[in-house]
Amino acid sequence: MPRTKTDESGPNPVDIYVGSKVKSRRLILGLSQEDLAKSIGLTFQQVQKYERGTNRISVSRLVDICKVLKVQIDYFFDGSFSVARAGNRNLALKGFSDTKQDALEPDPLMKRDVLELVRAYSRIKSPHLKKQLLEMAKAMSASGTENKVS
Repeated sequence: MPRTKTDESGPNPVDIYVGSKVKSRRLILGLSQEDLAKSIGLTFQQVQKYERGTNRISVSRLVDICKVLKVQIDYFFDGSFSVARAGNRNLALKGFSDTKQDALEPDPLMKRDVLELVRAYSRIKSPHLKKQLLEMAKAMSASGTENKVS
């Protein structure tokens, strides 16, 4: 079945969203594109295309990816995506509406520093240290602009 044509060029926002979730989870687990590719029998270039949304991921391939990334398939279609929401606006999915659509907002958890922080935090064994780190981060964020480094 051919992809639904749109007036806009470029990847479908749904493919971009799912690809970004693949990338986010892969980075959280500390896997390279090559590691993921080998695990599912592809090249790292194909994984790159999936993560950018350039190539659409088939359901069977998504199931393979879920096994490697240790997530359920609904991880890729969480509640925030159920109607493809951006902010408070409901966006119709491409192919299901005649109205112009905005791109989905990028996931703020996709930033490398956030992923590195989550990975480092998950390696801490002591629950007491984890709690201290969380409280410190909360205190630093509450201080507003005072936490600027000179």
